[in-house]
Amino acid sequence: MLLSWTALILNAQITWFDMHRLPVLIGTLLSIAIVLYATYNKRSRDRFRMREIGGLKAVEDAIGRATEMARPVLFTPGWGGDIQRPTTIASMNILSHVAEKIAQYDSQFVYPTHDPVIMTVAQEVVRESYARAGFPDRFVEDNIRYVSSSQFGYAAAVEGMISRLKPASIFLLGTFEAESLILAETGNSVGAIQIAGTDSTIQLAFFIVACDYTLIGEELFAASGYLSGDRSILASVRAQDILKILIMLLLIVAVIWATVAPSSEWWCF
Repeated sequence: MLLSWTALILNAQITWFDMHRLPVLIGTLLSIAIVLYATYNKRSRDRFRMREIGGLKAVEDAIGRATEMARPVLFTPGWGGDIQRPTTIASMNILSHVAEKIAQYDSQFVYPTHDPVIMTVAQEVVRESYARAGFPDRFVEDNIRYVSSSQFGYAAAVEGMISRLKPASIFLLGTFEAESLILAETGNSVGAIQIAGTDSTIQLAFFIVACDYTLIGEELFAASGYLSGDRSILASVRAQDILKILIMLLLIVAVIWATVAPSSEWWCF
């Protein structure tokens, strides 16, 4: 038995590196190098400036409007996501900033959600934001509530809150599905300023026509860096932009190369 295993090992052709995966290795190492450069190079971080995003510039104005009108601010992350989705995490980052401003302005705040885990995390995020603002006594845990796991049960509950409370400002940031237009139209009917954002291309169309400001696609993910000014987050955004430029250049070169169609195949592994 031992001899047969030895013969098998000696006769086997062991491949330590698959040359077909070399482009993947090069791309991975290049991506890591760009992220590290953007994160740790001070000069690179100091020169970097994000373009202005209208929806995020309007956050403080929306909260101030709710305070002046003595009407609440409503924030909901949508029905389509759970706590593991990138859109939900991005929504929590924005919630932290919004809650801190609400604490400073002493505005009423309502946060309905469809998921008990999201509810618990949101309670802790808002609690920390109120404490960071210096007003921990203004935090009301019951304002962050679970309503229903059913899609249209959740939509009906949030729609009812909007109709009864008539919030001056509404934040629809997260993962939305068919309930998006229901909530956006209801918010529009009560005259609320609405700031919306999601990564769903289908639901973005409804937000664009029914809301005042819409964060399109990755603007939602860059929002936490934009609002907080955290240089580490801004550096990661810069690294993504550099990688996008490189990918675009690579696609242009690939199209030209395919058009020329060289006969030699030395470049193929």
